[in-house]
Amino acid sequence: MDFLFGPRKTPAQKLKEHQRSLNKAVRDLDRERTKLETQEKKLISDIKKSAKANQMNACKIMAKDLVRTRRYVQKFYQMRTQLQAVGLRIQTMSSNQAMADAMRGVTKAMRSMNKAVNLPQLTQIMMDFEKESDMMDMKEEMMNDAIDDNIDEEEDEGESDAIVNQVLDEIGINLNQSVSWDYSINLWYYSF
Repeated sequence: MDFLFGPRKTPAQKLKEHQRSLNKAVRDLDRERTKLETQEKKLISDIKKSAKANQMNACKIMAKDLVRTRRYVQKFYQMRTQLQAVGLRIQTMSSNQAMADAMRGVTKAMRSMNKAVNLPQLTQIMMDFEKESDMMDMKEEMMNDAIDDNIDEEEDEGESDAIVNQVLDEIGINLNQSVSWDYSINLWYYSF
């Protein structure tokens, strides 16, 4: 049947086509309303001329025509408003369709992601990770304890204090007098 009537139009194409026809109808209504408004101005000026010429029957007929013209102008405004409302509904339907399409795509993506996630396997991986992490923490703690047992920091501090005192004794400085001695050396140095 496509070869007789052409290819089938998608709903989006149909909506766009109807939107165009509504916009065209609104423009046509505006054009006709503008013509009626110019005719109304012309009738007003004609009524004034007839009144000045004292032609009351012509004035009454033109006044009826003026009232009729104003009613038509109002009807054109109403029709224009109704057409714009229909166009707005079509636009809303188009937006709803786009949102539905987007939600359909998101749903498909979420479904595929949910299928890809193997919950029992993920739970097993997390349990294994926690187990290995606990084992690593225990091993690290045991290594730190072993290192601390082998290296006694108090002995190191005692040895380092002994070495510092030995070096200071060789130089001739007592650790308790070092601050005043340094000050006196600096004074002696700067005096030359």
